[in-house]
Amino acid sequence: MMDDLTQIQRIIVWILPVIFAITGHEAAHGWMAKKCGDNTAYMLGRLTLNPLKHIDPLGTLILPGLLLLTGTGFVFGWAKPVPVDGRYFKKPLRDMALVAAAGPGANLLMAVAWALLARLGVMVGIEAISMPLIYMGVAGMSINTSLLLINLLPIPPLDGSRIMTAVLPYRLAVPYNQLERYGFIILLALLYTGVLDAILQYPLYIAQKLFFSLAGL
Repeated sequence: MMDDLTQIQRIIVWILPVIFAITGHEAAHGWMAKKCGDNTAYMLGRLTLNPLKHIDPLGTLILPGLLLLTGTGFVFGWAKPVPVDGRYFKKPLRDMALVAAAGPGANLLMAVAWALLARLGVMVGIEAISMPLIYMGVAGMSINTSLLLINLLPIPPLDGSRIMTAVLPYRLAVPYNQLERYGFIILLALLYTGVLDAILQYPLYIAQKLFFSLAGL
């Protein structure tokens, strides 16, 4: 659907959905951490959707921009991680899993919100108003479903690994989390070799089909 846009138009359409998808994801981690007893992110002013508090130049701007311009099939990125101190949690493994799940959960809610915005564009019927809403809604659905699914992968330090740690026996959880130092390299290797695309292709198709249906597209 974005094929008829120029690169400049594509960047304009995607910039807000990408920034808010990434920063909203991190703010949700901090919000859940506060609910579980850790006020670290709150004290540092990270419980906000203000992008300036969360932007990582490489993960929030450069990488998503390159993926968008090179047409890899999906866009993802990251913000500055919200600091979480598990010492304040009453049940550290459970609460850390809840904090981890809050990020993808926020992406799910944002995907729904962008789908509803696109649906509003469909209902308006005035091209000058409807097309920007539809294009931006599609971008918002796409980036949030990508972040939702990528972050649920059980690759340390992605959110899925924190959830996995909560259910693994201790003797397996310790060596499993030692993979964290290699996590970024593993993710880039999966992206470069096309394995990541193969893993996510069908789940992305199903998720986007559901959200496009909600949007009336």
